[in-house]
Amino acid sequence: MKNFRRNILLIGLIAFLSVNATSQNKKSSVTESDVKTEKKKKKKKKKKVKLPNIDLSHWKVTLPVANEEGKPIEISPPEILDFANIEVAKPYMYIDSTRGAIVFHAMPTDSKTRNTKYTRSELREQMVPGDNNTNWTFADGAYMRGKLAMDASTRGSDGKYHRTIIMQIHGRLTNEQRDLIGEDDNNAPPILKIYWDKGKIRVKTKVLKNINATVPAILHEDAWGDDDGFNFEEEVGFSKFTLEVKVSDGKMVIVLNKNEYKVYENVHIRKWGVFENYFKAGNYFQTRDKGAFSKVRFYELEVSH
Repeated sequence: MKNFRRNILLIGLIAFLSVNATSQNKKSSVTESDVKTEKKKKKKKKKKVKLPNIDLSHWKVTLPVANEEGKPIEISPPEILDFANIEVAKPYMYIDSTRGAIVFHAMPTDSKTRNTKYTRSELREQMVPGDNNTNWTFADGAYMRGKLAMDASTRGSDGKYHRTIIMQIHGRLTNEQRDLIGEDDNNAPPILKIYWDKGKIRVKTKVLKNINATVPAILHEDAWGDDDGFNFEEEVGFSKFTLEVKVSDGKMVIVLNKNEYKVYENVHIRKWGVFENYFKAGNYFQTRDKGAFSKVRFYELEVSH
């Protein structure tokens, strides 16, 4: 009888231990699965924030919106460093943190800079932050590199995308040159305009109408005309691409994706050396069509002298 009871107890103990071990295994298995699932959920929830590789400490921006005087609103250093928190800038210059870019958004408005009918959300280089009076010449040398992409663009009545200027080298008169020719501002023509034009990159520069002209004649804006322009072969479309602009004494080189080059080295570039210059980058929209707009993403932008 004692043996019978002992066997019953032993069988019960074995059954209990077996059930308990199975239960623990199940708990362990479920817990591991839950942990893995939870980790996956957390990974999905955590979207990686990307920031553009752009130092704005030597740039000011012109926005396609006017102040009380009807002039385009500009934001200079150091305020531009906090542009993401400036209400007036938010619709026209903002960070795309999923792509790591600054987006420049422009459309036709009543806000236009002098001598143009178009609007812009565009950066203007300032070698001395907050000051427009310190600039560079071709003899000084200059380099600009940008990694960018067209984010969006509307189409005209012809079904083709509207174009926009994404990079420039703009000329500037010194105060002495301005006074010499009797102008009321320091504006000079842009020696370089780089367009996003229907998915391709187009370059325009200036040429002297009279190659024998000298100072002071060549200081006048009407002494310069437009060249025929140049189109790079590669179609960038809405994909990311890189542009480089290299300037030296009497020479200007534009490079697309380190693959195609356009070199300007002629009498026009040599004589342009009389002007001061500054870089521009962003979105200078080239239409007044109602409802039109474009957005340009800049991932990287650097300048050196």
